[in-house]
Amino acid sequence: QVQLVESGGGLVQAGGSLRLSCAASGRIFSINAMRWYRQVPGKQRELVAAATSGGNTNYADSVKGRFTISRDNAKNTVYLQMNSLKPEDTAVYYCNADVFAGDYDPINYWGRGTLVTVSS
Repeated sequence: QVQLVESGGGLVQAGGSLRLSCAASGRIFSINAMRWYRQVPGKQRELVAAATSGGNTNYADSVKGRFTISRDNAKNTVYLQMNSLKPEDTAVYYCNADVFAGDYDPINYWGRGTLVTVSS
């Protein structure tokens, strides 16, 4: 079994910054893609940013130029640096990862989420 634990959420004023972390632990041989999603009550969960093990990244248009995803593969950890935050970035942010245990096909896991609130 694998656990993803997010941290770093909180309350910040518009224009401020936060850095989210997500650490994966458990039965891990390798991790393929790691992603950050966010969800606002009543809306669908949306992909914010993704990073492959090889270093390729992609971002939602709404966060390009403001957010940066990065990984520490040795620590099985993914980060999301969020700058120039806007009230519309307020959401619960979820970590997501494709984890390969070394035997079966990779399994997709979710963290429990961390709340980011941006005040105007």
